[in-house]
This record gives sequence, C-alpha cells and structure tokens, in this order.
Amino acid sequence: MSAPEVQFHTGMTDPEVFVCRMLRKACRQGVRVQVTAAEEVLALLDRLLWTFEERDFVPHVRVAAVAQALASRTPIWLTPAALGGDAPRVLLNLGAEAPRRPLELERIIEVVAADPDEARRGRERWRQYKQLGLVVVHMPEPGLGSA
Repeated sequence: MSAPEVQFHTGMTDPEVFVCRMLRKACRQGVRVQVTAAEEVLALLDRLLWTFEERDFVPHVRVAAVAQALASRTPIWLTPAALGGDAPRVLLNLGAEAPRRPLELERIIEVVAADPDEARRGRERWRQYKQLGLVVVHMPEPGLGSA
C-alpha cells in the first residue's frame, strides 16, 4: 500500500457547509469517507447533511450510534476518531487530531477553519504528516460551484 496523499483546505469561513458539499460529491462518485471531528461538530454535520440542500440527502451514519452492519452499507461515516478495519479508507478531518495510523489510509483531507486556534492546530497536523514523510498539498479554496 502506498502512502496516502494529504490535502489541506485552509481558511474556511464555513467549513461544515464546505464539508457537506465535498461529501455530496464523494457520494455521487461512489467514494466512501470517514469524517472525524469533535462531537459537537459531528452533531452539526449530521443535521446539515439532511438539510444543507433542499433536494439533496447525503447518506451517512454516526458510527457510534449504529450497528456495524448498517455502517458497512453507508458511504459516509461520522466518527470522533479515525477507525481501522472495514472503515472507509478516505478520511476527512474537520478539526480532530491527526489519525494515529495515517499510513493505513488511501487519502487524508484536512479542512481547517479560519479561526486562529484552528489554524494553529492545522499547522501542527501539517508538521506531523511531513515528519512521517507524507506528501502534503495545500489546496486553493474552490468556488462554491466546484464541490
């Protein structure tokens, strides 16, 4: 297995909506994703994935709250920490700590809010990935129509 690509999207003024758009795109492309964040952010994402677009629903589960059989059939997993095993191999991190075993993943996407504390924590994660020898790429902020 090759080392994962790490992408950083920084300075996001509305990171949760940005993440919803990314997850909608991933679902449409058949990509399974696990999303890591603090519990309050996961609760917000859980609500937003039902409502951020009037005619869209992005299938997702809060992994701790459902049976493994249901989670395995659902493309988007919301979880406070990166999971191994049968979990999706694409990780989207929204302010949580860096995954403990990043080399087990295919791709890591970091979304960093514009908040100075979030930016500082994002820089720490960037350094952690670089110290592991991973290729880290800064992604320019896309227009809303691209996700």
